[in-house]
Amino acid sequence: MARGPTLHTDARLLPGDRLGAAVVAPSSGAPLAGSFEFFPPKTEKQSAQLWAAIVRLAPVGPRFVSVTYGAGGSTRQRTYDTVRRILRETDLVPAAHLTCVGVSRQEVLETAQAYWQAGIRHIVALRGDPPEGTERFEPHPEGYRYASELVAGLKQVAAFEISVAAYPETYPEARSAATDLDNLKRKIDAGASRAMTQFFFDVDVYLRFRDRAAAAGIAVPIVPGILPVTNFARLVAFSKSCGASLPDWLADLFFGLDHDPDTRRLIAGWVAIEQCRRLITHGVREFHFYTLNRAELTRAICHALGVRSSDLRACAPAPVA
Repeated sequence: MARGPTLHTDARLLPGDRLGAAVVAPSSGAPLAGSFEFFPPKTEKQSAQLWAAIVRLAPVGPRFVSVTYGAGGSTRQRTYDTVRRILRETDLVPAAHLTCVGVSRQEVLETAQAYWQAGIRHIVALRGDPPEGTERFEPHPEGYRYASELVAGLKQVAAFEISVAAYPETYPEARSAATDLDNLKRKIDAGASRAMTQFFFDVDVYLRFRDRAAAAGIAVPIVPGILPVTNFARLVAFSKSCGASLPDWLADLFFGLDHDPDTRRLIAGWVAIEQCRRLITHGVREFHFYTLNRAELTRAICHALGVRSSDLRACAPAPVA
């Protein structure tokens, strides 16, 4: 199976930690790696938009591209069809999201077996959100209760590479930050090889979380999730449901731009670029981009970090972690 090339960069932050203090300078650090997240389309128009984004981002050479799984498993077949198409029609490495919601263990394992037989080797294992119209997750009577159980079950099916979710600001349903971290460690101990975080905008929040995870014995990469802001009003509503805070400076930057999409995009790209550059100065070498099925901002961010399509043609493929 084709493997995506490692991303290369010559960008780093010079001393100076605050947002906007970045300067591009040569770097001798390890190459950057990145991954992109998409969601399965509902309509022909959305399908065309998704595929245009995939084609536009493919030359950047992501480590893998993941396809989400709707609340309550509502996009199960569309997720499967999308990752199969990516595998069949591109050189990208697809990863399928899989959740515990509304299905028995047997059904989950049959789905995993179908993915393996189709050539999909990477699963993003999540407990999953409750189905639309319900407030709390209720496991299927014969299903997995936790993502850690799902990870262990997947490892019994085949030698999947497994990524899981992490929450720098604590999962909203967790009793405490400590119990949330314990849950992450159970997922890693069950066989996950990478954790990808919920989006955040305060870099210090991520850095403190990474330190706490290391102190708890979590040694796998904790990849920061980067969300370019395309609609701030929508982001405010979404952040409340997933427990992600929005700094005052972010609201100030987007103030008055509700009806100015061009300026909004410019600000969004600048914020994400500076966020990534600051993370690079603290040793981060891998990022997971929430693309929202659009290529423009993610491609611009990668370009600003020194990731250029022409550079990648001569690069050796990166090993799958």
